[in-house]
Amino acid sequence: MTNRITQLFNIQYPMIQAGMIWASGWKLASAVSNTGGLGIIGAGSMYPEVLREHIQKCKKATSFPFAVNVPMLYPNLEQIMEIIIDEGVKIVFTSAGNPKTWTSHLQEKGIKVVHVVSSVKFALKAQEAGVDAVVAEGFEAGGHNGRDETTTFTLIPMVREQIKIPLIAAGGIATGRGMLAAMVLGADAVQVGSRFVASDEASSHPNFKELVVKAKEGDTILTLKELAPVRLLKNRFFEQVTELYSKNPTKEQLIELLGRARAKKGMFEGDLEEGELEIGQIAGLIHDIKPAAQIVKEIIAEFNAAKAEVALL
Repeated sequence: MTNRITQLFNIQYPMIQAGMIWASGWKLASAVSNTGGLGIIGAGSMYPEVLREHIQKCKKATSFPFAVNVPMLYPNLEQIMEIIIDEGVKIVFTSAGNPKTWTSHLQEKGIKVVHVVSSVKFALKAQEAGVDAVVAEGFEAGGHNGRDETTTFTLIPMVREQIKIPLIAAGGIATGRGMLAAMVLGADAVQVGSRFVASDEASSHPNFKELVVKAKEGDTILTLKELAPVRLLKNRFFEQVTELYSKNPTKEQLIELLGRARAKKGMFEGDLEEGELEIGQIAGLIHDIKPAAQIVKEIIAEFNAAKAEVALL
């Protein structure tokens, strides 16, 4: 399965594991890379020296390419980039910031740069900034999200129409059929997040993984747009957010309710009531927890089977 993305990253399958906070450590990234996809370490939930440790362990655990995802709104950004360069990481996914800030600097060090966007406008800005590829993420996705609520099914063909560089689809993709659909719409590859949360190697808490498996249609909602849009599983914290919204809160009141380390409390420490539980809408199609390698193999097998079915129509 060779195309622009597999050639760009030197991987077997055009499948990328998302760099999710509190889930995407070196164990998950190396497992995906060892199975032919591109594993990503999520730097967003790591202090700089913790990130260095994960990169070093990942290099020992796999001889295949892997990447680091860097949300540019986090502190210690310069130190994080220095560590990435110093440790010889060859692929960086950036998000939540201006791609012009770091793209050329990283590319001068021989690093491929991919930027995550949620609209055609920002895809064009990323292309103008010189990135090697973009991830276009629909609002079905978990975690932080676009304010426009553009679905993956409409976003991908609109972005494909406007850009020339490789395009990776994200948001609501957890199966081989979903992968095929995204690529028919114009994507060169897919980025899968929520499905890998429910993997043995994900660093997220077992309580959170079990809740993801139990989730059904309608159990997630996009909220907190005034801060940074985030898709959450419904729980006591979500009910508190909803109640506050009924009172027309100020931005400051929302910040006060959110507090500090709310996502860590929920996804990493397993507090299913007071924690922030970020997951995509596709959770309703995730029914078990299994090794990441098995997830990759099953998605690719289903992709090939679905592709053969379509060829017969």
